[in-house]
Amino acid sequence: MAAWYLLVVAALQGLTEFLPVSSSGHLILLPRLTGLPDQGPAIDVAVHVGTLTAVIVYFWADVRLALSGVPRLLRGKVDTQGAWLALLLIVATVPVVIVGAVLALTGWIDALRSILVVGWATLIFGIVLWWADRTGAQDRPARRWSIRHAAIMGMWQALALIPGTSRSGITITAARLLGYARPDAARLAMLMSIPTIAASGVLTGAGVALSGDAGVLRDWGLAVGFAFFAGLAGLWILMRFARTISFTPYVIYRLGLGAALLWIGYSA
Repeated sequence: MAAWYLLVVAALQGLTEFLPVSSSGHLILLPRLTGLPDQGPAIDVAVHVGTLTAVIVYFWADVRLALSGVPRLLRGKVDTQGAWLALLLIVATVPVVIVGAVLALTGWIDALRSILVVGWATLIFGIVLWWADRTGAQDRPARRWSIRHAAIMGMWQALALIPGTSRSGITITAARLLGYARPDAARLAMLMSIPTIAASGVLTGAGVALSGDAGVLRDWGLAVGFAFFAGLAGLWILMRFARTISFTPYVIYRLGLGAALLWIGYSA
């Protein structure tokens, strides 16, 4: 695969993975709207590994804290801040793993990859994000994250398996509805992305590895590197804007994109 095309795919994934505009929707749409070849599952995994690395680096203090609590959690003890954070991230990840497995086993995961599904999800969940951002309280900090809220946000995150929903967008929506301030909502959404992206990468990567295609090694390296730097840029944009403005600019983008996709889909 040409390096420039890998750069386009990686940049698209890196920037949209963390902005509330749906990375999976954009990756599905890229070949369909441009006529370019589908990048395939191997490159999808590679760009996800790149963005996973980016979010780990960006939130390394939180990641290190959660990792430090894993040994305590494995011994059945939740008596440190790190063990508590690790437990909350696990609770928040369970729903998307279960729903993802069901969709994969039933074949629905492929049935959802249509331009009309992406268009409607982009439009509808963009409006929901706007409503949550306008009506949600602003007084709950991330340090008050609870098991109940982790479970609720995890169930909302499972909706991101619908292409066009946006994993970051739907978890930010849930956090805003629960009263978390915008920067704290974005931070929790990003931390929740780590085990989710990791689980997705392992599942998809296993299928790629079993295929025995050794020709993807170079493409993998380039895609991971490009996606890592694009992911850092996307994180910087999201966290900076979350401190200064609302999520309305992302909503406006989603409304325009969703309307365009529906027009294309129903005109075909």
